[in-house]
Amino acid sequence: MISISPIAAFNDNYIWLISDAHNKQHYVVDPGDSNVVITYLKQHNIELSGILITHHHHDHTGGILGLQAHSGHKLHVYGPDDENIEGITHSISAQMDSITLPLLPTPIKVFHLPGHTLGHIAYLIDGHLFCGDTLFSAGCGRLFEGTPTQMLRSLNRLSELDDDTLVYPAHEYTLANLSFALHVEPANKALQQYHQKAMQLRTEEQPTLPTTLALEKAINPFLRANSADIQQNLSTHFQQPISDEQTCFTLLRQWKDNF
Repeated sequence: MISISPIAAFNDNYIWLISDAHNKQHYVVDPGDSNVVITYLKQHNIELSGILITHHHHDHTGGILGLQAHSGHKLHVYGPDDENIEGITHSISAQMDSITLPLLPTPIKVFHLPGHTLGHIAYLIDGHLFCGDTLFSAGCGRLFEGTPTQMLRSLNRLSELDDDTLVYPAHEYTLANLSFALHVEPANKALQQYHQKAMQLRTEEQPTLPTTLALEKAINPFLRANSADIQQNLSTHFQQPISDEQTCFTLLRQWKDNF
């Protein structure tokens, strides 16, 4: 049985700590800052076992070398093999769909999700999805390297997971994403209700994450590009007919980039 804890970093990052207390194994996901992780480890008397990396951006990888130094260069560091990430010790190729971590009792499924970056991956561990900058609560990542077609395909792969999957994005972007989503789909009751809940959580300085895949499928416009209501609202906004999911998604991302 694993437990998950957030370690806040920078202005809006979460570095997720995955712990298996029985085997005393602890992994962090996307440590952009080694200092906040080391402080947390010392406060909780934890010895780090390894690192999982989703993609190459510095706010996800910048702490690798510092954590290795702190841990006596004993950490197993997993990450995509095609993103030129310094410090990776165990590369994950596009042909791999699972990995095994030393002494962690459950297998890890790997998803290759081009879009935000071309080599972006996600990890599914016992119903917990660590998806980096691909899927956010009420949003998705910018397309820095991939195409809208690639990103839509990646998000559709994730949407096929069980509805009770817990989703752990790497950023607290929820309120900004919800503001956009409400412009796209103002009549969505589930979206309205979740906006109120998320505002309350942030007022209390609590994370809005993890979210669930079921909730995201109900409120996240980027998982709802086949919605007739969203397509109609986009048609009005862009003054053009929209009748297919790919066009809808592409224009959603364009609108969000300029929102």
